[in-house]
Amino acid sequence: MRTALIILPLAALAACATPREECIDVALRDTRVINALVTETQRNLQRGYAIEQKQEVRTVRETCRGRNEDGTTFRFRCDETRTITTNVPVAIDLNEEQKKLDSLLERQALSQSRSNQAIAQCIAVHPE
Repeated sequence: MRTALIILPLAALAACATPREECIDVALRDTRVINALVTETQRNLQRGYAIEQKQEVRTVRETCRGRNEDGTTFRFRCDETRTITTNVPVAIDLNEEQKKLDSLLERQALSQSRSNQAIAQCIAVHPE
């Protein structure tokens, strides 16, 4: 039920996009990923370390509510499982990180060029 409540608004929002907008979105997908990787790598170099996310599953003691057959409510102790995400600093090889950044910057330029060509094609195929 919750999934449907999340998916329906997203589907409605996606349905609002014109064919031209959808085409441009697809054309920019790889470029957006590479841009995000470039930004992350640059931040790692500036900090001198990377940050990774670590997830821990914890059981927390809670007070839950129940309902009797006659409609009255009652409270009882229960365990709730929660997933906690924390950021953890991780050592990196700065020379390797710089090589990775250089490679990503080359790919970024190539991806941007391809995206520009694809966007021009989207505009030609889907004039507004």
